[in-house]
Amino acid sequence: MGLMRVCDTLSMHAPPSLHALSFDLDDTLWPVAPAILQAERVLQQWLEQHAPVTVQRFPVERMRALREQVSRDCPDLAHDLTALRLEANRRALRASGEDPALAGPAFEVFFAERQRVTFYPDVERSLDRLAARWPLLALSNGNAELEATGLSRWFVGSVNARSVGVLKPDARIFAAACAHLRLSPGQVLHAGDDHRCDVRGAQAAGLHSAWIVRPDQAAHAAAAPDPDPVAPPVTGWHVTVGHLAELADRLGA
Repeated sequence: MGLMRVCDTLSMHAPPSLHALSFDLDDTLWPVAPAILQAERVLQQWLEQHAPVTVQRFPVERMRALREQVSRDCPDLAHDLTALRLEANRRALRASGEDPALAGPAFEVFFAERQRVTFYPDVERSLDRLAARWPLLALSNGNAELEATGLSRWFVGSVNARSVGVLKPDARIFAAACAHLRLSPGQVLHAGDDHRCDVRGAQAAGLHSAWIVRPDQAAHAAAAPDPDPVAPPVTGWHVTVGHLAELADRLGA
């Protein structure tokens, strides 16, 4: 059954209980890799001026390896990408004999550029349709911001892993999203690109779900593992779609 293995409801209408939608952001509303790559380039340029030894000792690939090491050393920070990057910056500066206080300004340079995302072509019109009918909430493991990315005109708020203290697929972050919306899980549909974090996480927490598998993500999605055999049975509405406009169609927006 491939991508449609999870309980795909074929109805062309939203479940009657639906009162709001939550959305993953990175690789759901925009491709995240180009934004991160550009932000890393801009950071390197800034470091060339303010911390030249650090940029020589820690080019992009070595900085990535350092962040992975920080993640292993500090599992309590796994939910906080901002804290992980700050700590990696501090370690790189300290190891290079330069001022670790530059870690904060360096992160701000990266963070500002990281917010410069390019929406997938179908996103703006689809969000217009969906936001006209339901409140939309951002629900992300990342640190993208509504105002800076241009999403604030559609979304009523944002819940992320840093603010809750846990990552998707932990049920607590979905509970926090529902609490923010003042709705029960069965009144919310969560949509995202990650099968484990977005689909199974939402289903286990009692939300409806939508798996957005864009054409450039299909090969990866096809390799997604079968649903956990010990996970709770899926009782909500679920749909697998190829883009956001298709989700709006399937929900009848």
